[in-house]
Amino acid sequence: MTQPHARPADTYSPLYFLASLGAGGLTVTFFMYLMFWVPHQGRPVPIFEDIMAAFTTGSLPMQIAIAAAMTGIAVFAFINVNSLIWNFSALAKFKQTPAYGALRDSNGETTLLAAPLAAAMTVNGMFIVGLVFVPGLWGIVEYLFPMALLAFLGLGIWALRTIGDFLGRVLTSGGVFDVTAHNSFAQLLPAFALAMVGVGLAAPAAMSTHPTTVGTSMVLSTFFGIAAVIYTVVAAITAFNSMLHHGTAREAGPTLMVVVPIMTVLAILLLRQDHALHATYGVHSTAGETMVFLARLLTVQVVFLLLGMLVLRRQGYFTDYVTGPNTSPGSYALVCLGVALSVMLHFFINKGLAGAGVIDKFGTAYWALTAVALASQFLMVWLVLRLNRQHFDRRATPQAVPAE
Repeated sequence: MTQPHARPADTYSPLYFLASLGAGGLTVTFFMYLMFWVPHQGRPVPIFEDIMAAFTTGSLPMQIAIAAAMTGIAVFAFINVNSLIWNFSALAKFKQTPAYGALRDSNGETTLLAAPLAAAMTVNGMFIVGLVFVPGLWGIVEYLFPMALLAFLGLGIWALRTIGDFLGRVLTSGGVFDVTAHNSFAQLLPAFALAMVGVGLAAPAAMSTHPTTVGTSMVLSTFFGIAAVIYTVVAAITAFNSMLHHGTAREAGPTLMVVVPIMTVLAILLLRQDHALHATYGVHSTAGETMVFLARLLTVQVVFLLLGMLVLRRQGYFTDYVTGPNTSPGSYALVCLGVALSVMLHFFINKGLAGAGVIDKFGTAYWALTAVALASQFLMVWLVLRLNRQHFDRRATPQAVPAE
């Protein structure tokens, strides 16, 4: 059914928070240029002063990379925040409709976890914006870490309460969970939200020099990281069983690869904790151990990418929902997958292969592998712009169909 001058996004689903999440993820992909190409001696991350020094004294390719990174961060951070504000406004209106009550009584209740997930990404993105554009921020950063911990803890409590509402309903009342509609990995969204909160909570551990801040960050991020792992395992096993019986829900096909961003987020969480163990507690891991650790998580991602792409191609998902006339808010999950792969590749190449001496940093092999990460990033930039046009342009078009 079509409506003239209507937007698919006017038929609201909480999954539209993934549009904000994807833009926030692209902000991180541009920060990877600065993280691994700009020297930042004595600090775990580059700051405004490091970036300006590299731009002033660096070669032309370095200047181009910095300019591209700063532009990309600014543009997609704006899209991220703008989309988040729109989603909260649309969600408030959606809560006044009968459709919201129906959602709360269905398997789709877990789509509400997209809100704290996107909000946590925005907090992470704003910290990146501060590092890149605010002079002198590092001088007061120790005062910001406790506020960051409180912000992420608040988001974590919000996520846990939402998960509790869902689990409390389905685990205490028999027959309310539709197992036949559990034939996707859509129920892994709560795990993704918990992991995103966890990685935010781990940031002070990697950057603070205050033992109390580091210790608090380590404990809180461990709780949410482990909770995410437990939820992922349970939800994935039960969902796979349903998929074997009923096939994969067509519109929820992209969720088959949600393990990819979960692995990237957990990898960064653990790398931040590892840095804290080294810098604050004197526990040292070798470059080879880091390489193997990242290789294992990357392998998990590749396996689920292959599985997901196989199913999506067999179902004709891309020709219908990406390049075709149909729309589904779940399509924005594809952005998270490409972003997560790009970020993980940057870490694997720099912290893993180059860090262990397997390849030379800035050598031929380095740039050949980095080109894969950049290709994934650029494809996601195109996909965000494409999906935004599909879902938010006012024109006669099929209505969006909320994914379970």
